[in-house]
Amino acid sequence: MSHVRHAPLAPIASVVVPAFNAAATLEQTLASLRLQTCQGLEIIVVDDGSTDDTPMIAQAVRRQDPRVRIVSQANRGLAGARNSGIAAARADYIGFCDADDQWAPGKLAAHVAHLEANPLVGLSFSGSQLMDETGALMRRAQKPRLTGIGAAHVFKRNPIGNGSVPVFRRTALEDIAWRPEGEQQRDWVFDETFRQSEDIECWLRLALSTDWEIEGIPGLLTRYRITSGGLSAATDRQFAAWERMVEKLTPLDPQFFGRHAPAARAYQLRYLARRAVSDGRGAEARRLLRRALASSPRPLIEEPIRSCVTLVAATLVDRPLGRALHRMATRPAPA
Repeated sequence: MSHVRHAPLAPIASVVVPAFNAAATLEQTLASLRLQTCQGLEIIVVDDGSTDDTPMIAQAVRRQDPRVRIVSQANRGLAGARNSGIAAARADYIGFCDADDQWAPGKLAAHVAHLEANPLVGLSFSGSQLMDETGALMRRAQKPRLTGIGAAHVFKRNPIGNGSVPVFRRTALEDIAWRPEGEQQRDWVFDETFRQSEDIECWLRLALSTDWEIEGIPGLLTRYRITSGGLSAATDRQFAAWERMVEKLTPLDPQFFGRHAPAARAYQLRYLARRAVSDGRGAEARRLLRRALASSPRPLIEEPIRSCVTLVAATLVDRPLGRALHRMATRPAPA
């Protein structure tokens, strides 16, 4: 006898899963979403032109669970897959989980309760537990500030952290959607001309152009996979995309960007330096830290401990002691 819950006619929450050649991880991602305690869930897998077994895995899970729906399209990139998922979503609350990440069982229910209790909040987020390429939990986490989140904090510190964290109110997404010239199929919420920094571009556009509040809830409710070969790996390309995001959004509020861009740039460079340290690239980390300090001293003033730890790690990572400390800091957490 099957115990799978049947999808309601009008789901309460939709989770969009953009998937491109994600055969190695998609089944585990969907398993975590199928365990959500939230009633009235639909899961929308957007197969973004995969050439591996991603479509077959999605279809196999669909046969087991009618809450899973599949959208297939030619490759449009991560932003394009998310936009197609939004267009297909039927619920008032829409979340996103990349096909190599996972959700804690109570994540969606907690965000839905948060949004229902706070009608001015358009984006609900939480912290993330990091995991390595094998799926083992690491001794690292994203533990952001949860309240008092204005546009400046989004710009400088990106408390949402990654694209598998937020759950939106549908009307908030509709308020920042647009239809580019030549687009025949659906609106864009995420800018499909970006292959990196599409997340922060979306969050910051919401903060700058609407009255919706952005607020977090307690807990590390996303498991975010760190990969050495992913879109986040190439620091120069990632920073160039971030600068392009700044250039695109500056006309929304030139004074805001004139005031906050130097510090935000320094924080972004420090973040990239920390990623370089994690990959064992000490020389690159030190180069990025020099650029960060040249942009603004604000990270050093506002977060001296974190900034100094990053500098020490960048200095030592090429040495035996530094490598040993790095292995200790990034080893899997106890089960």
